[in-house]
Amino acid sequence: MTDLLTISNLSISFNHGAEVVSNVSLALKSGQTLALVGESGSGKSITALSVLRLLDARHVQYPSGEIFYQGEDLLKADEKRLRQIRGRNISMIFQEPMTSLNPLHTVEKQISESLALHMGMRGEQARKRCLELLTLVGIVNPEERLSSYPHQLSGGQKQRVMIAMALANEPDLLIADEPTTALDVTVQKQVLELLGELQARLGMAVLLITHDLTIVRKYADQVAVMEKGALVEQADTETLFASPSHPYTRKLLASEPHSAPPAAPHSDTPLLAVKDLNVRFATSKNWLGKPKTWFQAVQKVGFAVNKGETLGIVGESGSGKTTIGHALLKLTGCDGVIELNGENLAGLNQKQFRPYRRQVQIVFQDPYGSLSPRMSISEIIREGLEIHEPDIPVEEHDNKVVQALKDVGLDPDARHRYPHEFSGGQRQRIAIARALVLRPELIILDEPTSALDRTVQSQVIELLLDLQARYHISYLFISHDLAVVRALSHKLLVLRRGEIVEYGDASSVFARPQSDYTRELLTAAFFYQNPPADSHTSAGTTTN
Repeated sequence: MTDLLTISNLSISFNHGAEVVSNVSLALKSGQTLALVGESGSGKSITALSVLRLLDARHVQYPSGEIFYQGEDLLKADEKRLRQIRGRNISMIFQEPMTSLNPLHTVEKQISESLALHMGMRGEQARKRCLELLTLVGIVNPEERLSSYPHQLSGGQKQRVMIAMALANEPDLLIADEPTTALDVTVQKQVLELLGELQARLGMAVLLITHDLTIVRKYADQVAVMEKGALVEQADTETLFASPSHPYTRKLLASEPHSAPPAAPHSDTPLLAVKDLNVRFATSKNWLGKPKTWFQAVQKVGFAVNKGETLGIVGESGSGKTTIGHALLKLTGCDGVIELNGENLAGLNQKQFRPYRRQVQIVFQDPYGSLSPRMSISEIIREGLEIHEPDIPVEEHDNKVVQALKDVGLDPDARHRYPHEFSGGQRQRIAIARALVLRPELIILDEPTSALDRTVQSQVIELLLDLQARYHISYLFISHDLAVVRALSHKLLVLRRGEIVEYGDASSVFARPQSDYTRELLTAAFFYQNPPADSHTSAGTTTN
C-alpha cells in the first residue's frame, strides 16, 4: 500500500530564531493511525499545522523539506489548491475549541459552511447532515444545539462540534490535535471508537497528536516520539510500549500517574461541609424578565473535606462538577448549607463573603484564558494581596510573590515577564502561585492538568502533593482524568446529571465501585488494564 502522506526532512524555524522542527520524516498510509507524542514545545502541533500550511508566515519561516499528499507536494501548492484540500481531503481538529469556533455564528452555520463549500449542500439537505453529524459525535438534543452559539456550550460539547465539522466531508486524512483533551473519559472512548469506525468504513488515516499515552496505547498503529523539534523514536505501538529504545521515550512512559496520595491527617471536624446543595439556571423568561423554566444543574449534593485532604470530583461533561466549585465561591447562585470551619457561608451576600475568599481559592481549567495578558506575572499574583492585605507595604507583597513562585518551582526573576512568554505548564504553575500566595485553607482545582502533557502533569501532581504536605492545604480536585484523580484524591465523589452516584474513600471506590455508572467510568479510563473488580463490598454512600 502506498503512503497517503509523506513528510521528508521537514524543518521549520521561527523568524530570527532557532529551528523548532528539525529534519522530521514521517509516513502515513490510508486507514492507519499514527500518534505523534512528546512534551509541550516538542514541535508536534507545528509539524501538523505545516501539512495544511496553516503556520503564520509573519512569525514562521517557510518550511524546508517535502510534504506529499497522494503524490502532490503541498509545500508547492498555491493557495487556491490548498483551499480545495483543506476541509475536504484533509481536515483538522484543533487543540483549543474555545477559540477555534466563531463566537458570532451558530453551530449549524459553522458546520454548514464546510458542507456548502466542498459538497454543495445547502438548506434542508445541509441541516439534515448537520443533525446526523451532531448525533454521530454524541451531542444530546442535536436539534436544539443547531441554533446554539459556542458560549452556550460546555467545553466537551464545543470539542464535539469541532469533531463534527472535521468529519463533515469524510476526509481522507484527519489531523487530530489533542482531540479529546476537553472530554470526559466515556466521551473520549466514544469519540475514539467513532474515529476508528470511520477509518474502517472510509479508509481514513489519522495523524493523532496527544499527550495521553493511554489513548496512544489503545488506538494508534504507529507512534512517533518528538523531543525539542527532533524525531527521536518511531515504532509500532506494541514494540514502543514493550521496549522503548530512547531515554526520552522511557521518561514519557514512566510519567504516567499510578500511585495513591500519602494518607491525609486525621480530623474529627471537617474544614468544609456541604449539605443539600442545589443549583439551578433559568432556561426561559417571560416578557417581564422573570424565569419561567429552570434547569437543575446540581441537586441535593453533600460532602465533607477535612484539613489536608483531597476530594476528587468526577463525572461526565455537564454533570455539575464545575458548577459545584463555582457555587462554593459564590460565583453562581445556590441554596443549601456550605460550612467552612463551622460557619455557614451560604446565606452571605458578596460583600459579607469577601473576607472568606482568601481562605478558598480556585485554579481555573484554562491557564491561557485565566491569566490577563496585559499584566506581568508579579501583578497577577500580587492582585489578591492588594485586595486582602491593602495596608501591608509593597516590599512585603513582593517578598510573598517571590516565595509563591519559589513554592511552585518557578524562577522569581521571571516575575516581570508576561503570560505569553511561558509554556502551558508554567502558566498553570503561575495560576497555582496566584491561589497559594494568600495561604488559603482550601483550593478548588478545576481541571488543572487537562491541557498539559503527561510529564508536566506528573510535575504538577508532585507539586500539589508537596504543597499539601507543607501547608496542610485541602483540595477540591475536579477532573475527568481518573488516573490523575487516583494519584491525588483521598475521597471520591462521582456525579451524574447533577446528582451523587457514589461517594466514599477513593481507594475503595477505585477498587470496588458500587454503581454501574462508576464502573463504566473506570472501564473507559483504564481500558488497557483489567477493569475494576465487581464487588458488593461497601465503598461509601451510593445512589443509583
